[in-house]
Amino acid sequence: MIPIRDINPSGRFPAVTVAIILACTAAYLLELSFGSSLNRFVLAFALVPQNITYGLETKTLGFENIVAPFFTSMFLHGGWLHLIGNMWFLWIFGDNIEDTLGHFRYAVFYLLCGLAAGLTHYYLSPLSPVPTIGASGAIAGALGAYLVRFPNARVVTLVPLGFFLQMMELPAWLMLGLWFVAQAIGGFVTLGAAGGGVAWWAHVGGFLAGIVLVRVLQPRQVMV
Repeated sequence: MIPIRDINPSGRFPAVTVAIILACTAAYLLELSFGSSLNRFVLAFALVPQNITYGLETKTLGFENIVAPFFTSMFLHGGWLHLIGNMWFLWIFGDNIEDTLGHFRYAVFYLLCGLAAGLTHYYLSPLSPVPTIGASGAIAGALGAYLVRFPNARVVTLVPLGFFLQMMELPAWLMLGLWFVAQAIGGFVTLGAAGGGVAWWAHVGGFLAGIVLVRVLQPRQVMV
């Protein structure tokens, strides 16, 4: 299923969401500028579970070298389709969460969801040598928060029906619920696999973190 737009206008300009999109786009353009040295650049800033495990066991990496990849990796992408797909989801669902939390809380929320996604991926694949990059774990947090805050909002979605694509308006709880189930199934199917591909458990971890954090960071109503 491919979301096209949500019928849920936000009340303020999504400055942080736009800033994240611009930052990820700039990071990808920077990646392209490295040419033949791209792999070295990606390895330096991606989340590579095996490297972190080795650094922790041997104490050969400083604290900053262990923590930084959990954040830098969420701004890198593996191709234009990877970047556009992630930014499209963020644009559709992130603005309403930013409107709900406010700009500063939303920025904190986004980074914490990305951290939770990275930690989930690392915990379940501590010996994986595959570099993990992408904003999808943090964006999954926005999806989880959207499910909590706007379960009945309508999402215009392209739904595959056999060989055809049908445009349908689905309630957010159905569209996002099916998305989460697909991530969980993908995670269980590939659990323990050594190869690359989609970091399914990062999506699961980010989504669940979003469900929790949107409640924790929700501004309190001022009583008058």
